[in-house]
Amino acid sequence: MIGLKQFRKRWAPDLERICREIVSENRGTIAVKKDRLAVKNLMRILKSVFAISREKGFHAMTLRDLSRHSGLSMGALYTYFSSKEELRRIVQRKGARYARRILLEKIEPYDSPEERLTAAIRAHLYLSETLRSWFSFGYMGAEDLLARERRRSLEDEESTERIFRDILEQGEGAGAFRCGDLDLTAAVLKAMLQDWCVKRWKYKRKGTSVEAYAGFVADFVLRSVGNAGNKEREAP
Repeated sequence: MIGLKQFRKRWAPDLERICREIVSENRGTIAVKKDRLAVKNLMRILKSVFAISREKGFHAMTLRDLSRHSGLSMGALYTYFSSKEELRRIVQRKGARYARRILLEKIEPYDSPEERLTAAIRAHLYLSETLRSWFSFGYMGAEDLLARERRRSLEDEESTERIFRDILEQGEGAGAFRCGDLDLTAAVLKAMLQDWCVKRWKYKRKGTSVEAYAGFVADFVLRSVGNAGNKEREAP
């Protein structure tokens, strides 16, 4: 298995490409006609959003803050989105879709459910480091979302959780895993991965690297759902 350094070389996000995709996917709402200008300014907007969010939190950021930091006028900002909530939706959804795409590409070469599960766990954790600004943004202020946006945010989160569920289900079908409740197992696994992103300081303070944490989680989960582990727990 590759480490974080090698992963970053292969899967480091290309912000220009991401912004180009956002412009293409939101052509109905982005009013800037020239794609090159639209992408250039959107890159400035996203860099400023992440910087301000790290400093004071997205919920405390005003569009005037964003205007000052990015150097774009309020009018220019409104050509990309109509409100902070729409901006949040665009950034969160793109981050979730980008992560899902890489996860699927990363597990595709593997055939056995054990290999696929291990690859997915490592990829998710390495992505949380490689796309730290996007992941952190996705977890910030979820409680402040409107009900409609909260549902969309949960759908984005569940889209990656389903990848783990599908692998677990494949393992059960192949006789390699015995999970019991597939949905609950996938949810608990996702929570373990999120804990690194939300509380990485705790593990860093203990001297635990992301590679070590990935290895521990993969081993822990495989022992929990593997047939051998289940037989041991069932023994009198």
